Amino acid sequence: MPVAHLPVSVLRAVFVVLSLPVILGACKPEAKPVPQPRAVNVVKVGEADTLFGNRYSGDVRARYETALGFRVGGKITERLVEVGDTVRKGQVLLRLDPVDRKLSVDAAGQQVAAAESNHRQAKAEFQRFEGLYRQGFISAAEFDRRKSAFEVAAAQLAQARSQWTFDRNQADYTTLRADHDGVVTVLQAEVGQVVDTGTPVVRVVRPGEKEVAIAVPESRLADVRRGSEADIVLWADPSKSYKGRVREIAPNADQVTRTYTAKVTMLDADDRVQWGMTATVALSGGAAAARAIRLPSSAIYQKGDQAAVWVVDPANGQVNLRPVKLDRFADEYVTILDGVRPGENVVRAGVHKLFAGEKVRVLAGAAR
Repeated sequence: MPVAHLPVSVLRAVFVVLSLPVILGACKPEAKPVPQPRAVNVVKVGEADTLFGNRYSGDVRARYETALGFRVGGKITERLVEVGDTVRKGQVLLRLDPVDRKLSVDAAGQQVAAAESNHRQAKAEFQRFEGLYRQGFISAAEFDRRKSAFEVAAAQLAQARSQWTFDRNQADYTTLRADHDGVVTVLQAEVGQVVDTGTPVVRVVRPGEKEVAIAVPESRLADVRRGSEADIVLWADPSKSYKGRVREIAPNADQVTRTYTAKVTMLDADDRVQWGMTATVALSGGAAAARAIRLPSSAIYQKGDQAAVWVVDPANGQVNLRPVKLDRFADEYVTILDGVRPGENVVRAGVHKLFAGEKVRVLAGAAR
């Protein structure tokens, strides 16, 4: 029988049967996506902890550095180095206008020539009159006058030669040379600038041993001793700690700041330590000194009056809230006295979004 002649009730039944799979499929619950672990940025607690004690800020310097200046005044005509250049002993750094000095050398040379001529003439006369005196043809007084004239000519010649040497040295001083191998760190000179005698224009430091200069107030001077151990942390890289030792302490206080300058030698400085960097020096405080750990301030989770940090469990990737004991805040870091151990990964940001037992994913390269 053609479909067009089927009863309406039959057609409705066939439509329901054919539509049933589609309806049932649409009623199935959608599969929920599997939640991904939260990505976190962590900081790894360093093995080299910071020595807890009195702390001072200072700048990194070379153990040996020299401020160089011209031994004569004049106008700078040549600048042959730039800041950061490596120089060798005897290398020319700057030159002054030498014209006036060369004129003085020429004049002194002419004075020497004239003095040598007078000396030769006085010597010849002295020798001639000495023979006449021995033969009895002249008096002792006349002989003494010729002898005196010869001695004066000899003294004038010596004086002229000394002045010539002095002027040549002065001319040579118009060239400023490095007195040792090193690196130029300061250059306060421009071509055309007029400088006075002894004014420092170049600073050259010797590569190698480095130290940190700190200012110790009067109230803490008794706690600082030569040979005391210290831990040094660069502001540029707070995760790294360097060993140090107090080398010297100034005997007199600065008249303005009323502090005593102490220099702390860096015993294990590497290439990351650059001159001029700012560093924090923690001096050992004797028996009361203890090891402490520095963490970013953003890693602290404050729960009421209790400070804590989120520690990532390496076994299952979950975070656990760990109470910690704080010492002090400094810049963007806080000193932890107790609660975490070296080698553990601590979440450094977004700590208020986590919950205990949450599984997280440590970002690649985040632990440092």
